[in-house]
Amino acid sequence: MPIAVTDYNHVRLTVSDIDRSRSFYDSVFGFDVAYAWDPDADEETKKALWFLFGGVIYKFGGGLLGLRPVAPSDDTFAEDRCGLDHLSFTVDTRAALEDAVKTLDELGIAHEGIKDAGPGLSILEFRDPDNIALELSGPDK
Repeated sequence: MPIAVTDYNHVRLTVSDIDRSRSFYDSVFGFDVAYAWDPDADEETKKALWFLFGGVIYKFGGGLLGLRPVAPSDDTFAEDRCGLDHLSFTVDTRAALEDAVKTLDELGIAHEGIKDAGPGLSILEFRDPDNIALELSGPDK
């Protein structure tokens, strides 16, 4: 019998530099922080937040996105290896995609422009500092 899941709970991305990644995700998405590692916290707090592995967990929509800084500094993402291909976020309108282009341009983040991805769907692709492929998906009109 198949396992009956109702939604995803979280996605955690392995990153090489938490400060660089937090700066990127904070400026691009502005997600609310659910949990964040504080290197200056007391030992009891650090023990309670062991699951952060020195990173952060953001809350948005119906789930969580974590950044886990355990990759070597010279490592980089490649979607052609086993694992994640890309991570796509939903926006509600074509105007939101157009606004996202402006935001990425203002932040100096390279992107591929808005593309038609099939009937009723447009996408905007870009990458984070570790080369992780990110995408915004929205309506084509």
